[in-house]
Amino acid sequence: MTLRGSLVAIITPFRNGTLDERALGDLIEWQIASGTDGIVPCGTTGESATLTHEEHKRVVELTVEVVKRRVPVIAGTGSNSTDEAIEFTRHAKSAGADAALLISPYYNKPTQEGLYRHHKAIADAVDLPQVLYNIPGRTAVNMTPQTVVRLAQLRNIIGIKEGAGSLQQVSEIVQLCGERFTVLSGDDALTLPMLAVGAKGVITVTANVAPADMAALVDAWEAGDTAKARTLHFKLYPLFQALFLETSPIPVKHALALMGKATADLRLPLCPMSQDNLDKLTRVMKDSQLL
Repeated sequence: MTLRGSLVAIITPFRNGTLDERALGDLIEWQIASGTDGIVPCGTTGESATLTHEEHKRVVELTVEVVKRRVPVIAGTGSNSTDEAIEFTRHAKSAGADAALLISPYYNKPTQEGLYRHHKAIADAVDLPQVLYNIPGRTAVNMTPQTVVRLAQLRNIIGIKEGAGSLQQVSEIVQLCGERFTVLSGDDALTLPMLAVGAKGVITVTANVAPADMAALVDAWEAGDTAKARTLHFKLYPLFQALFLETSPIPVKHALALMGKATADLRLPLCPMSQDNLDKLTRVMKDSQLL
């Protein structure tokens, strides 16, 4: 399978501390109607770190049920325990997900060889397309382009969500891995520059609130309309900044609450935004004509 375009790292909406299935279903329908090219449940934005195993599996199952094969579902199935990641990836396959997104093991700080063996073990155990997720700011370990190249040789490892914030690293991965391997931006603000060096799209937080514009940005680039892509990049840029005023997904959940699409409920240790930052976010949302 080939992944491209704007794929939303969708929030997990809560109401009174529990999964709000109706809100999740409504959010997915809105995303698809707005041109989003794929749904990514149970990623960082989906607060996977504080979902119970039962909730995690239910979110994946519900997403697959609602999407009904209209766009790909790339289920977040990563863990810092290889066995647990295999369990979640097996479940994603049985639930009907199209692919899995696997974050580098966090906290353990594995070596590059450890990263390779972790991802190879999952690829060997589950015959499902898999996307690596490199985000050293969250995991304390950077997957080097050389390790990515080794993993790209495995048949069912099809791409990477690259969130190290380095265009040099992105360029190296694209150059070394070639066309068969898909690079997706893991940093909304770097989507356009990453497309310029060979990325095929983005797994995005911003699409939670501005799905049509995020999809249009990637579509414009693919169509060769660089001027339109640049215009959309700068239109969205204040949102890119505001949605990361505090640890994601704190701001994006508040943004969706302001839009009336979900509550701002978060799970500890994430907590509500400071009033000062909420005021800044609200101003940007109004300026962006989202409120």
